[in-house]
Amino acid sequence: MAKKLLIIDTDCGIDDAQAIMMALAAPGVQILGITCCFGNTAVDNVCQNVLRVLAVCEQQQIPVFRGAAVSLVGGKQAPNDHFGGDGFGDMLEGRDPQWKEKIQKEHAVDAMIRLVNENQKQVSLVGLGPLTNLALALRLDPQFPQKLNELFIMGGNMEGKGNVTLCGEFNFVMDPESAYVVLEEFLCPTHIATWEYCCRHKLTWEFFNELINQDTPAARLMKLITSRCWSYSKEAMMNKRDVYFGPGFVSYDSYAMAAFIDRAVVTENVECPVRVELQGSICRGMMALDQTNALRKSHRVFVMNNCDLAKFRNLLTESLRQPLNK
Repeated sequence: MAKKLLIIDTDCGIDDAQAIMMALAAPGVQILGITCCFGNTAVDNVCQNVLRVLAVCEQQQIPVFRGAAVSLVGGKQAPNDHFGGDGFGDMLEGRDPQWKEKIQKEHAVDAMIRLVNENQKQVSLVGLGPLTNLALALRLDPQFPQKLNELFIMGGNMEGKGNVTLCGEFNFVMDPESAYVVLEEFLCPTHIATWEYCCRHKLTWEFFNELINQDTPAARLMKLITSRCWSYSKEAMMNKRDVYFGPGFVSYDSYAMAAFIDRAVVTENVECPVRVELQGSICRGMMALDQTNALRKSHRVFVMNNCDLAKFRNLLTESLRQPLNK
C-alpha cells in the first residue's frame, strides 16, 4: 500500500517534537518536508529543534525549511515561555552548531507550494503552530488548498475557553488573520484538534513517566527537554491554571497528528462551518462554531470531539521507540 504523503508545518516546541516523532514512527507515512514558523519560540530556534528531533530519530534525510518569522500582519507578539525560551525547555545539550548549513535554502512557503504541486491531491498538511505559512502559500498560489488532500490543524477552540487570552487559543492568537484566512479559504477537507478537545482527553502522569523512561534515544530526548519545563510539571499543572479541565499530561500537537495517522483515533466530530474572530480585546483569535448555519457558509470542517485514548496512548508509546527502520 502506498504511503500517505505529509508536510508538517510547525513552531517546534516540546509537543510539536512529540507529534513529529509520532509521524516518523508511523509505517504508513512519508514526510516530504517540515516547514518552520515562529510561535513557541523564534523561527531560528524552531529550525534547530526540528533538526535535533530528526537527528535523534536518524531521519536527517527529511528536508527542513525556514518560514515565517512574524505574523501575517506583523506587530509584536507577546513573549511566550510555555516550553522555555527556546521551545525545548532551555536544554541546550545536543544543539548542532552547524544547523544553518542543514536548513534548505528554499523558503518554507515556496517549498510547500512546490511539494503539493508535484503531488496534487496526494499530500496532507498538518499544521501545529500559527498558520502564517499556510496563509502565505494561499496568497502566492490561490489554487493551493484545492491541490491538497486534507488539512489537519491543532489550534482554536470550541467552547470560548482560552489558554493565552480569555477566549483565545495560543496558535490562533499568535496570528488571528492567518487563522481567519485559512479557515475561510482552504476548502479542502479540514480537521481541527481544538485546545479543549486536547485538554478533555489528557493522560495520566503515570503514563507520562512510563513514556519518557523508555530506553531509547527519542525517549531520552523527551525526558531531557521536559525536565525543567513548567508545562510538564505535575505540581504546576495541578494549580488553578488548570481550573477548566483538571490535572493531567497533554501533548497538544500530538492529537492532530494522531488523527492524521489513524482516523479511528477520533471517535466523534462536530461538522459545521467555523469562523475566527478578528475584533475586540476579549474575543480576538477565538474560533466560533456555527452549528445553526447563521453564517451561510458552504464549507464545513470537522472539529474533533471525542478520542479513543487507547489508540492515542499506543501511538505516543510507539513514537518514542526510535530510531526505527521504516
